[in-house]
Amino acid sequence: MARNHGTRNMTVGSPAGHIFYFALPLLAGSFLQQFYNMVDSWVVGNYVGDGALAAVGVGTPVIFMFSSLFMGLANGGTVVIAQFFGAGKPEGVRSAIDTIYTAFICAAIPLTILSVVLVDPLLHALQVETAAYAEARTYLLVVCAGLVGTIGYNLNAGILRGLGNSRTTLLFLAISAVMNIVLDLVFVLALGLDVLGVALATILAQAASWLFGLYYINRAYPAFAIHPFCFRFDGKLFREIMRIGLPSGLHMSLVALGSMVVMSKINSYGHDFTAAYNVGSKLDSMAFLPIQSLASAVVAYVGQNMGAQKLDRVRQGVRITLVSSVVWAVLMLVLIPLGPTLIGFFSDTPAVIEAGTVYLRCIMPPYILFSVMFCLNNAMQGAGDSMFSMVNAILSLILVRVPMVYLLANRFGPDYMYYGIGIGWATGCVFSSIYYLSGRWKRRGSVAQDSPAKE
Repeated sequence: MARNHGTRNMTVGSPAGHIFYFALPLLAGSFLQQFYNMVDSWVVGNYVGDGALAAVGVGTPVIFMFSSLFMGLANGGTVVIAQFFGAGKPEGVRSAIDTIYTAFICAAIPLTILSVVLVDPLLHALQVETAAYAEARTYLLVVCAGLVGTIGYNLNAGILRGLGNSRTTLLFLAISAVMNIVLDLVFVLALGLDVLGVALATILAQAASWLFGLYYINRAYPAFAIHPFCFRFDGKLFREIMRIGLPSGLHMSLVALGSMVVMSKINSYGHDFTAAYNVGSKLDSMAFLPIQSLASAVVAYVGQNMGAQKLDRVRQGVRITLVSSVVWAVLMLVLIPLGPTLIGFFSDTPAVIEAGTVYLRCIMPPYILFSVMFCLNNAMQGAGDSMFSMVNAILSLILVRVPMVYLLANRFGPDYMYYGIGIGWATGCVFSSIYYLSGRWKRRGSVAQDSPAKE
């Protein structure tokens, strides 16, 4: 089995070393991704206007919702590939890759058409202000039409994570980030394409990253080379991938749906308030990246060790991830006093700066609880149990968070609505902790142990 080019066997050696080593490239890549997202916001906010900045913010959860099901497929693939890899069964890895890509190729065009058709109904449902509607529509139509590149990149990254390789995805993202920044400047500043230019830069950069990923994997891992049109499909294995990945994808879709419902309320307060939310959410997302990277690392780590049936190492890795994530979340409370300065970098409008500062003050303390929930859910997903995270998302991020946001906004005003998000996270944290401590997530075992795949 190939173990070069950054591939990492995490079933032996220091759990902390494996998790941090795996997480660091993911963190660097996520910073790159957030950096070019922030370049989008900076270019739009400073050279197009706050209305366009709000339009890009409106588009983010919509795009995330459309791509979530395929991100779930990628996550399910990561877990199954990691379990086969940890069990030393390369034929299982090969079959999983072929099955994932066959499903992607068959569904990509229908998903693209569906997302484009749904743009207008979703914008109406989000109550997008007239001043931002045309720009939001343009942005969404173009990015939805180019979803294939975004989905393809995530599939490639999921395959590599299952093999224990997180370094190479950093290279993919570096290509995408550099292209996105250069094209932003060319399309917006030089050609004056405004929001259309930002959208074109995004889809072209993502497509380049996906295609380079195909080239790299085929060259570096000939035993696991991707043949997009081979149409080799293992129905039983696909069901296992979807058993893990579909709840994960639905979970992410529900998160996006909940964000869209919250966004509808935010939009009702005008484009200054929406622009502030867009900038504030980018800042808190940047602060969350180390926790996200650790949680992504623990998926592959748990998957490989479940494949090797090493439960003691699984528990050690989860403890390390939790402690590290909570410490980082506490450190990031520094964003609260720095809020006005950071938000002012994106917009000099006083109303935007004030609303963005309020957002950070409300949202950063509960991130400590969210980090616990997020890491535990990812660890249990690595063990093959992703159903709980979906149920927990419905409860905490839909049934609790959304009503609380609306209740607090209507009763106390918009400055208090964000506390509803924290209440949802607190609810999810409690249930994740209880379920993890119950040990029920270990019942699934490893798909690799029951597989007849040949050595």
